Amino acid sequence: GKGSAACAASVPAPLGCLVSRQKHTLPDLPYDYAALEPHINAEIMQLHHSKHHATYVNNLNVVEEKYKEALAKGDVTAQVSLQPALKFNGGGHINHSIFWTNLSPNGGGEPKGELMEAIKRDFGSFANFKEKLTAVSVGVQGSGWGWLGYNKEQGRLQIAACANQDPLQGTTGLIPLLGIDVWEHAYYLQYKNVRPDYLKAIWNVINWENVSSRYATSKK
Repeated sequence: GKGSAACAASVPAPLGCLVSRQKHTLPDLPYDYAALEPHINAEIMQLHHSKHHATYVNNLNVVEEKYKEALAKGDVTAQVSLQPALKFNGGGHINHSIFWTNLSPNGGGEPKGELMEAIKRDFGSFANFKEKLTAVSVGVQGSGWGWLGYNKEQGRLQIAACANQDPLQGTTGLIPLLGIDVWEHAYYLQYKNVRPDYLKAIWNVINWENVSSRYATSKK
């Protein structure tokens, strides 16, 4: 629009492209809110997606706007002070965008093909892997995520836990394949404080096709 053109004129050339950048938007869920029942109920899914994820998206857009202004002014102090909010809201958006696609009403069971071979190679067996990722996820203190990631340098799968909304790749370098959200907002309305019950249930809706295609892409 007219505003951004005027704005671009007052900004040094390399930052011009930041000005007309598209805002981040809340992705649509690939299924209905009730689709993952009985494992994750519709009320949780609706709040989690339309409220929690939406808040991360809105706050990310606000922070990026402020960051852009700080960049344009060359205000490094302001840039640094915005980084925790960028990490938290940017991470929240990245993590949830992966999470929704990692789940499916037609999920569950075990992965096939290359991913299954890699799991057996790196964890001994699927049961062993499942136990390990569950334990790491149950063990997250407070809020956070359990992840299956791909370590590109070492060419192997790795399990990791991240605190709060710290994004896996941005904080560990691992490429995210499967994320398990263990924030209370992901399960409390249905499972109360019993996180292990939620973790037992979530394996019934894991979208292994999505995880496998992420694995294939990460190896390229």
